[in-house]
Amino acid sequence: MPTFTGSIDQELAQYSDLFMLIAALIYTGAFLMFALDIARSSVTIRRLEADLAAEQEAERAERSAQIRATAPAGAGSSAAGSADAGGSDAGDPDEAPGAVEASAEDLVDDEMTYTGIARPLANVAVALTILAALAHGFAVGARATAAGRVPWGNMYEFLTTGAFVVAAVYLVSLLRKDLRFLGTFAVGLVVVMMTAATIGFPTPLGHLQPSLQSPWIVIHVSVAVFSMGLFTLTFAMSVLQLIQHRREAKRAAGMLSDTGGWQFMRMVPSAMALENRAYRINTIGFVTWTLTLIFGAIWAEEAWGRYWGWDTKEVWTFVVWVVYAGYLHARATRGWTGSRSAWLSIIGFACVIFNFTVVNTLFAGLHSYAGLPE
Repeated sequence: MPTFTGSIDQELAQYSDLFMLIAALIYTGAFLMFALDIARSSVTIRRLEADLAAEQEAERAERSAQIRATAPAGAGSSAAGSADAGGSDAGDPDEAPGAVEASAEDLVDDEMTYTGIARPLANVAVALTILAALAHGFAVGARATAAGRVPWGNMYEFLTTGAFVVAAVYLVSLLRKDLRFLGTFAVGLVVVMMTAATIGFPTPLGHLQPSLQSPWIVIHVSVAVFSMGLFTLTFAMSVLQLIQHRREAKRAAGMLSDTGGWQFMRMVPSAMALENRAYRINTIGFVTWTLTLIFGAIWAEEAWGRYWGWDTKEVWTFVVWVVYAGYLHARATRGWTGSRSAWLSIIGFACVIFNFTVVNTLFAGLHSYAGLPE
């Protein structure tokens, strides 16, 4: 196979490194904004509850005034007494708090639509994430242009490109559903990936190894990275599902008061809604991961003359496929819902991370392309 030995645009490579650093700093700011939004959620909820209580009190006062105004002249005192009694009943401590609690608890429905909540910090965080993704996209594109190849030839490039895809998948998902509650998880992982790439796998820009110089690297790796972006979102949803499930169980058993526990979880959809959304996304991720496996086999035949060996990377790619296949099968046909479904999704993501980190760096094999010095 011919190797590419063209010149590398070092100046453009430096711009890539600069914008990668800028993107990482902005992502960090976005992560902090998302975290502050969670920290302030209890204040937001209390303000909403106070507004709801004032609204209900105003409605009761208005009804009392209407009764007094429309009552017959001879029955004024009787109507007034009735109105006072009605006002007293409406303000009964056993009823009003329950009404407020029911309304306040309904902060987000199963379609992830929020009601009555202004979250300026979360909006700022989303704006920063968009800005960071633009800088990040330029950095990835500049690195690819500078080398005249795809920007995922080693672990540094894979992590930075993978982080960009995670951010992009999250932002695109925001166009369909309000997933701001996932911001801390999604952007936090992006920051971790960027930090790991910079500190753990710093690699000067260079040419691809001969075995990687194939059109299949574009198809195989791009689909794999996209799958990882989807699995990242479902991992975050599954973690929140476990937390929300436990919280809902405590509320049902009367072990959790309205002001107890993590208040920000009241702005997270129900456990069932999270589970259903994660299942749908995992279904798409499983299809794209299946394509990753197929395209990898075709590339292996082209590069090494066989579709399947027992290389560590190949084995773990198949392990990931088996775990997610088991997850989909168990949930669809065996009724594995709730916590068991969430744990299978989390285990699948753990296998993905193990495959892309530990296998790439610690296991010798045909897929050892970490870019680290020997």
